Amino acid sequence: MNLSKIKNNSRTNFLSYGIVLIGFLIVVRLFSLQIIHKSDYADKADRQYTTPKGSIFDRGTIFFTKKDGSLVSAGTVMTGFKVAINPKQIVEPEKTYEVINAITPIDKKDFIDRTKKKNDPYEEIKVHLTKEVADRIDSLKITGVSIYQDKWRFYPGGTLASHVIGFVSFKGDDLLGRYGIERSYNDTLSRGKKDPYINFFAEVFSNIRETLFSRDDIEGDIVMSIEPTVQAYAEKSLQNLNTKWSPDSAGIIILNPNTGSIYAMAATPDFNPNEFNKLKTGFSFSNPLVESVIEMGSVIKPLVIAAGLDTGVVTATTTYLDTGSVRVADKVINNFDKKGRGTVNIQEVLNQSLNTGMVFVEQKLGKQKFRDYMLGYKIGEKTGIDLPGEVSGIVSNLKAPGDVEYANAAFGQGIALTPVAAARAFSVIANGGNLITPHIVDRINFNMDKDKKVGAEPTPLGLLKPETTKEITRMLVDVVDNYGSGSYKLDRYTIAGKTGTAQVADLNNGGYYKDQHTHSFFGYFPAYQPKFLIYLYVKNPKGAQFASQSVLPVFMENTKFLLNYYEVPPDR
Repeated sequence: MNLSKIKNNSRTNFLSYGIVLIGFLIVVRLFSLQIIHKSDYADKADRQYTTPKGSIFDRGTIFFTKKDGSLVSAGTVMTGFKVAINPKQIVEPEKTYEVINAITPIDKKDFIDRTKKKNDPYEEIKVHLTKEVADRIDSLKITGVSIYQDKWRFYPGGTLASHVIGFVSFKGDDLLGRYGIERSYNDTLSRGKKDPYINFFAEVFSNIRETLFSRDDIEGDIVMSIEPTVQAYAEKSLQNLNTKWSPDSAGIIILNPNTGSIYAMAATPDFNPNEFNKLKTGFSFSNPLVESVIEMGSVIKPLVIAAGLDTGVVTATTTYLDTGSVRVADKVINNFDKKGRGTVNIQEVLNQSLNTGMVFVEQKLGKQKFRDYMLGYKIGEKTGIDLPGEVSGIVSNLKAPGDVEYANAAFGQGIALTPVAAARAFSVIANGGNLITPHIVDRINFNMDKDKKVGAEPTPLGLLKPETTKEITRMLVDVVDNYGSGSYKLDRYTIAGKTGTAQVADLNNGGYYKDQHTHSFFGYFPAYQPKFLIYLYVKNPKGAQFASQSVLPVFMENTKFLLNYYEVPPDR
């Protein structure tokens, strides 16, 4: 056997396989350049300009989802051009200014100041230009003036869902998502900093490892569950509320209580993410529905009564003597109007929102069971919503040794939670006892035609029996049907709901303001197989004493709109 010949054949085979492998990698890389990066080179071909300061900005798209499943852009990248100067080459600043300003307005003082920076060869003087404007300036061939390609983040809806979407801005030298979805999904939306305008063959032979072990799947587009028409209607209703009552702030959440998908989330004051830098110093871009807590007041009462029903300590027909007030330890707790109703049942406690009745139910439960049920709704925990900055609820009263704290908590005073946590808790009684994870993002559309569903499946809570949730729903339907002498009852639909009016805590002096209140309302419908749950609140409305004046009409407007828009079949 000729060992030398065998070795030579092995080397030849190895080299042949290696050449084939390298050829395959080159073909794959060419495909990547010509197909995947086609748009990058098209941009390059459109104008023979590159920006001397880093790669051109790029970022994934954020989408709204319409009720038919079609997508509408909520945050995208716009392409245009910008003008820059080399100050050292600008001989006549005044004349240069006049020529450019005649085509596109620029700030004169800013322009002149930039021409004085003789050691800086690149100063941007105007961005976000159309091709027509850029071509007009370029055709003048002004020495020291150049046109470059420009890309920037654009939000087609303007103020629409601004607190949810957030915006992109510089942090040091990097453009990053700073609030909302832009921040929480920044890694997914960000694009690699590769410059597609480097030498072609260098690109072909570079990053072979990336071709074989691609990380493109971490880059994608975000598809939100936010429905743009629903969001717009909700925001318009808040604007009308603000016009009528001039509150300090207001907010609304519309979600599916069975899945946690959020169709609308809005708060006032809002902002235009395209012009965030024009707002006054001190304006808060944070989302109060997720990042702030409020005392809920009487909307908490159904959660407490559900606990009483579940343990069997009360039923809807259980009665007690209401004298208008009740003493707990050294404190007297009154009804909102300080009036007694005599002998009333638990259904009337809900219908008339009686604080004394809530203390009665809490005392029947006992502190331990009351605490277990209330904490069982997870009101002291974060929901896990896919938005940044979420805070936990304040439920220290449920861990205090005294009796007064528990009595106060029974009618929603002394505990505070975020609106999104409140919506999650109310969903437990709406959906038959399951714990949802509220979420904004429905799925991520990755590159390479892959996608990923987002949003955890509801978890059976085991806190409430199905018959309990059905009974508390029936009681809440009775609340709406009989409220205002039946003026809010819908003949063809059942609505379960409850108002709440809470005093505002005085953080400086302790206690509560006598002339400031937070009004809120939650409701779900169709009540026994709900498709929607709405929670809304308004802080310190001027001239409105009760939630029935301020937020209840707004709830009904959104309810009727949703029933009509989604063509929900009647349930009665």
